[in-house]
Amino acid sequence: MNPFRTLALAASALALAGCLGSGGGGSDGGQSAAAAAPAAAAATPAPAAAPAPTPTPAPTPAVGAMNLQVAGLAAGMDAVVTVAGGGTTQFATASKTIPNLMPGAYTVTAEPVLTGQSVMAPTAATQTIQVAPGQTVNATVNYATQGAFAIRLVEMPWAGLDQPMFLASPPGDTTRIFVAERPGRIRVVQNGAVLATPFLDISARVATQGERGLLSFAFHPQYAQNGWVFVHFNNLAGDIVIERFTVAANPNVANAQGTEVIRIPHPTFDNHNGGVAQFGPDGMLFVSTGDGGGGGDPMQNAQDARRLLGKLLRLDVSVLPYRIPPSNPYAGLGIGAEEIWAIGLRNPWRWSVDRTTNRIYIADVGQGRFEEVDVVASDAPNLNYGWPITEASACYPNDSQACTNAKPRLTLPVLEFDHLSGACAITGGYVYRGTAVPELTGRYFYSDYCAGFVRSFRFWNGQAVEKVDWNVPSVGRVISFGEDANRELYAITASNKIYRIAKL
Repeated sequence: MNPFRTLALAASALALAGCLGSGGGGSDGGQSAAAAAPAAAAATPAPAAAPAPTPTPAPTPAVGAMNLQVAGLAAGMDAVVTVAGGGTTQFATASKTIPNLMPGAYTVTAEPVLTGQSVMAPTAATQTIQVAPGQTVNATVNYATQGAFAIRLVEMPWAGLDQPMFLASPPGDTTRIFVAERPGRIRVVQNGAVLATPFLDISARVATQGERGLLSFAFHPQYAQNGWVFVHFNNLAGDIVIERFTVAANPNVANAQGTEVIRIPHPTFDNHNGGVAQFGPDGMLFVSTGDGGGGGDPMQNAQDARRLLGKLLRLDVSVLPYRIPPSNPYAGLGIGAEEIWAIGLRNPWRWSVDRTTNRIYIADVGQGRFEEVDVVASDAPNLNYGWPITEASACYPNDSQACTNAKPRLTLPVLEFDHLSGACAITGGYVYRGTAVPELTGRYFYSDYCAGFVRSFRFWNGQAVEKVDWNVPSVGRVISFGEDANRELYAITASNKIYRIAKL
């Protein structure tokens, strides 16, 4: 063999072995590479990758604040101020500092307020305030007397009424006012005079013991087309009854024969009957019922969703006797009375719907310490107003852990007052939406059967503000309010007199 050829083959094999080793071939090749090329093990390792830099957090936007000063109002008098801008809206009834405002322009709007003797108006109703980052800017709302303003009660010259209890007019009918008399009649006042013939007389069927009687009536929203009026009364057994009557050919007289809508047994006590049937903005008939009477709800009706006493009911009366609206909270569930819209009422003697805002104002008569007004959206179902867990916002009959635990799920009043000054039973009214006294627009009026005052408040930002006692000369015990087609308000007293609220 040629020695030179042998050496060349050996060199080629060594080179091939090195290539296989570095290429990561089979196990034999790898072993050969490790043995033949020990320098590979001593190669310098690649440097480790540098850690990624920690991201710098975005700077927190600098915010500012507004020091809002309200001047010119007497102590305890509410201002009505709105601060809007930066994607937020703030409300104020007194001086306050508003923190955490994004920089930018804010509109400060102030509205006039009533005192009972005057109108207090802001000298600048609207102003624009610039909020800078990290700074507190001052804004001042100055109120000053715009003019004297008070109200009076003007007695209506409507003679011959017997225990008037309720007052209303058909929708759009500005020439007539209808008045319910407790013994069981509805009278017509036309062009300022009481007509001799009653619109309806069911006195032979109406009980009048205690708080019973013909309590209210409601004209259907399409009364001009269908002539339907729904009457709320106690029958001779004491039951709470709603019947539908239809107007006769003579527009001042109803057909004597009615059709029963609902009858709710109320046999044990003659008080706490509720008292108002009224149509809501959805066209459903709402009916208030008392808890059945007695002190402290002894029958435990108000919190029992299987019973219709102590409730606000909601009925579809487009077909008689009635249908259950599918949106009622217990409709189709089989766990409660399907007519119920809200529970936990003691004696909602007078309540009303403000058709401008579609809110319900319920004046619920208290037990022995407090009176209350509840304000909610008319489309808010399944509310619990608390009785007899609470009387107004106070635990009844006294503080307990069970009451404390229950309060978060209750709808508490926006206004309450105690009996220390002689009050005993609230008489709820209406929100003024008439045109004769524009200064009163948006104010809810109410009274008390024993104290006899006339007061109002304004519901704003979820609270009762601008609480005014009008200090009108006493007209006796106010048992009801009324509203005519022009949305002017009336007060009805236990002395058979009716007064219209007017400017002094």
